[in-house]
Amino acid sequence: ALEPVSVGLAIGVASALTGYLSHPRFYCSYVECCPRAGQRLNATALKAQLDNRLFGQHLAKDVVLKAVLGFSNNPSPKKPLMLSLHGWAGTGKNFLSQILAEQVHPAGLRSKFVHLFLATLHFPHQDQVKLYKEQLQNWIRGNVSACPSSVFIFDEMDKMHPGVIDAIKPFLDYYEEVDGVSYRKAIFIFLSNAGGDLINKAALDFWMSGKRREDIQLKDLEPLLSVGVFNNKNSGLWHSSIIDRNLIDYFVPFLPLEQKHVKMCVRAEMTARGYAVDEKIVQAVADEMTYFPKEQKIYSDKGCKTVQAKLDIHEDL
Repeated sequence: ALEPVSVGLAIGVASALTGYLSHPRFYCSYVECCPRAGQRLNATALKAQLDNRLFGQHLAKDVVLKAVLGFSNNPSPKKPLMLSLHGWAGTGKNFLSQILAEQVHPAGLRSKFVHLFLATLHFPHQDQVKLYKEQLQNWIRGNVSACPSSVFIFDEMDKMHPGVIDAIKPFLDYYEEVDGVSYRKAIFIFLSNAGGDLINKAALDFWMSGKRREDIQLKDLEPLLSVGVFNNKNSGLWHSSIIDRNLIDYFVPFLPLEQKHVKMCVRAEMTARGYAVDEKIVQAVADEMTYFPKEQKIYSDKGCKTVQAKLDIHEDL
């Protein structure tokens, strides 16, 4: 027969071991957990990532850094954070959203708490708009219930059928709860090429007038973007109640990239591949890009989007 002391000791050890294994800090080192309430972003890490990986976008870096850190440090935000990123392809919109997602949830786009929607993949048919709206509401409700600090990224907003995105309007508004769920800790990000022409024109006007690129401020572009996107029939935000109700916290402009920024992208890609940076190759790749306007050739018309593919043909060098 077992001694009472032995039985008690075994039960005590088992209880302690169970308690240790179920402790959040231990459990979450092996299984991804939703961040604890009150957990703040690492401001230094976020700034370093933006400085080291996002080139030529002083406006976007400044606005997003301040907006995200202010939101993270607020113990009781009145609404979710809603950012709308605009600019031509290859200027860094996807890159910035990935950096932000990684800072909120270390697994980034692989995280079960980060959700990426592509307009042409998830909402392809115009005659299914009503169904998409119902599915989108159910999906967001379920995921925010599981993790209040969920991140939702909507790419290709310029290709989304008008009306679909209005389904999330109740979740973005100033409500403490909607059907018993609080959305005030979630982050929503729109990515769109819409408004890119307006941004490019403003940047070119600055250049033509002899002003520095770094002197362009948010106030120079944000009003143009909000009105332009709202009235753009080829945008998923056309006459959207989300804009009408002023629920987008920031319209973030991404400026067209100059050749010096393209070269930064090439150097970063070479370093990421483990190559020594060869300035001859950097210049060769930059020279293979096409630039606009046709006469001045100031801005890359694809940003850094094709840098990886163009660098591939130089690998043998």
